[in-house]
Amino acid sequence: MFLKPIAYQYPHSSKKTRGRLVHFENNNILPEQQGFTTEDILWAVGIWSVILTLSPVVVFYVLMVA
Repeated sequence: MFLKPIAYQYPHSSKKTRGRLVHFENNNILPEQQGFTTEDILWAVGIWSVILTLSPVVVFYVLMVA
């Protein structure tokens, strides 16, 4: 779940929401607009590539130090 920047533009609103869950409904999203964007997929592939690339390095380091 991502933070909604609009919720933090007006931190001193008249509504008392401290300590409660705030739910924002966005009725402007069309069904075909829901889902993953190209940016989301590229970000996920990039993170996984970093993890999979560095995991042998970490394992080798742990085996050499231990």
